[in-house]
Amino acid sequence: MIPYPEGGVFAHPVTTGIILATLAVLAVSGLAILWLSRSGRAKPEFRRELWLRWASWCVLLPLMLGPVLVGRVPTILAVTILSLACYREYARATGLFRERVLSLVIVLGILAVNFAALDHWYGFFVALWPLTACALAVCTIPLDRPAGYIQRTALAILAFMLFGAGLAHLGYMANDPGYRPLVLLLLTAVALNDVAAFTCGKLIGGAKLLPATSPNKTVSGAMGAVVVTTTLVALVGAAIFRGTPLANPVWLIAMGALVSVAGQAGDLLLSSIKRDLGIKDMGTVLPGHGGVLDRFNSLLLVAPAVFHLVQYFVGFGLTSPVRSITG
Repeated sequence: MIPYPEGGVFAHPVTTGIILATLAVLAVSGLAILWLSRSGRAKPEFRRELWLRWASWCVLLPLMLGPVLVGRVPTILAVTILSLACYREYARATGLFRERVLSLVIVLGILAVNFAALDHWYGFFVALWPLTACALAVCTIPLDRPAGYIQRTALAILAFMLFGAGLAHLGYMANDPGYRPLVLLLLTAVALNDVAAFTCGKLIGGAKLLPATSPNKTVSGAMGAVVVTTTLVALVGAAIFRGTPLANPVWLIAMGALVSVAGQAGDLLLSSIKRDLGIKDMGTVLPGHGGVLDRFNSLLLVAPAVFHLVQYFVGFGLTSPVRSITG
């Protein structure tokens, strides 16, 4: 169980610190963009792009952080909505939405795995990944359409793995009474990871990381992101996991590196999908960012990776009621 002090929402200093730091960064960045706009130091197109991104963050941050602060149920419901939104963009981009039987099974799988998280039923939660994969493998066989079977089934299983089984780990964390600082850390760390990779890549330059997959990413940017994100996660993690086996500096550094590497891998995973499909963004719902999936791709791999690391050393919700709905 994650250690937590008795008290209200902001009882843990890490929770308060992350919220205040996020608001400060948003305010400072807004002032910086305003200064650029009034001084004429940036081209109009670039200024417009900056304002669109800033305005999107003003909407995104309350939607991201608000449910986490409110409580366990809103957090899991928010993850469920995020999962369905990500799948919708993926299905439209890949054409999987035309496969109604597969889409129905995927949506039911996403709802079921998040219900298991809400119920705090860990056995059902972990069993749903292989069970849903099996259901996806056989559900279209009665249609007697062997042509294209491998492609559509593979697309469906990948979809559930990423948007169902993967993202649901973020919601399951909320079953622990001390979940807030950890979930907030992950949400902010993956955003910082992207910023650090972009900034270090622009300042240092150098060789491209994977030019065919993501032409703008550099080796220096990837390494800079690992250093910055690992440092942040290790320092903040020390305050979150104080007094537990995970407080060991070696494991904290490992967790920080895991967040950065898994976050960048999630980004490159989505880039590979988009390059294969020949599209730039998965959607247009977030001005300046693209689609929902473009913004939250890092969490697809970070959530399960960190969940199982913390589960091994500390555990989630060990003192919380299990099977609170079905029990």
